[in-house]
Amino acid sequence: MKLAEALILRADAQKRIEQLKQRLANSAKVQQGDEAPEKPQELLVELERAFSTLADLIKRINKTNSSTEFDADKTLSDVLAERDVLTAKRNAYSQLATAASIVHNAYSRSEIKFVSTVEVSEVQKLADELAKNYRELDSRIQQLNWQTDLLE
Repeated sequence: MKLAEALILRADAQKRIEQLKQRLANSAKVQQGDEAPEKPQELLVELERAFSTLADLIKRINKTNSSTEFDADKTLSDVLAERDVLTAKRNAYSQLATAASIVHNAYSRSEIKFVSTVEVSEVQKLADELAKNYRELDSRIQQLNWQTDLLE
C-alpha cells in the first residue's frame, strides 16, 4: 500500500469514528418503553474496531514519514512540520491584512477615522507568497506520498 492510500484510509477511519459517535449518541438513551434505533453495544464494538484501525494507520504513517527522505537534508516528517508552519503563517498574515484594511463608512464629519498601522499591500503580498510556497510544497509532498510504500 502506498502512503497516500494510507492517508485516505486514515481520513475515512476518522470520519467513520465521528459517524459512530453520532449514532451512539442517538442510541444512548430513549424514552421509557421505546427502543434505541441501534444497539449501543454493537456500535461500541464497531467503534473500538475503528479506533484500533486508526491507531494502526497513524503509527504506520508516522513511521513512514519519519523514515522517508524528502531531500538530502530532510525527512517527510520535517517537511510536514514546515508545511504546517507555512499554513499558520499564511493565515496570520491574511488575518492581519484583513484587520488592517480600512473601509470608510463615514456618515458625518464627527465619525471616528481609522488609519492602518501596517502596509496592507505588503502584508497581503507576503500572505500570497506564503500561499504559493504552501501549494508548491504540498504538491511535492503529495507526489512523494504516491511514490512511497507504507511501512509495517
